[in-house]
Amino acid sequence: MEQHTVKAFDEDITRLRGLIAEMGGLAEAAVQNAMDALIQGDDALAERIIADDKKIDALEAEVDRLAVRIIALRAPMADDLREVIAALKIAGVVERIGDYSKAIAKASREIDTQRKKFEPLTLLPAMAEIAGEMVHDVLTAYAARDAAIALEVIRTDKRVDAFYNSIFRNLVSHMVENPSTITSAAQLLFVARNLERIGDHATNVAEMVHFAATGHYPSDEER
Repeated sequence: MEQHTVKAFDEDITRLRGLIAEMGGLAEAAVQNAMDALIQGDDALAERIIADDKKIDALEAEVDRLAVRIIALRAPMADDLREVIAALKIAGVVERIGDYSKAIAKASREIDTQRKKFEPLTLLPAMAEIAGEMVHDVLTAYAARDAAIALEVIRTDKRVDAFYNSIFRNLVSHMVENPSTITSAAQLLFVARNLERIGDHATNVAEMVHFAATGHYPSDEER
């Protein structure tokens, strides 16, 4: 009976990890696709991103159900309990990353049709690339239980913040000099803010991965 219980618990944990990985893969793709839709003015792609967000929501709900089931039936202790709780929290954060990507997709539909001539738009892809890499790397850290990779993700967030500050200043100056572009520029500010929040959420996941792997959150000295 004990062997059966251990095997069943291991299967539940494996399933939980698989759901998080699937959620993360969809969220990572959503970040990239949202930026493609923005740059290319691809409204069809934007609509697909918005529709596909429901898949991430459904997976989060499944993670919640499975985690509650594991806690209720398996009564995990110590490291096992820490992993289940971390998975619950991570699922919520990954779902928010999907929401931010959906918001970028919605904003892309509001940008002026002459977007290729809109110089501030050229500043966003590099910021999006870093944010997307953070999401990818933190999922790698989660799969490998690698606290070192998690720390690197946390440190990378400073680069995303620096990009946001630079883009903010650039767009404000652009709006002052080109009042006719205020609507599009405001949408790009919204996009930049969402990318900054994606970086913040990847950092939150990295902190949880570090906690799940080590039993403690990163110290200020480690960041």
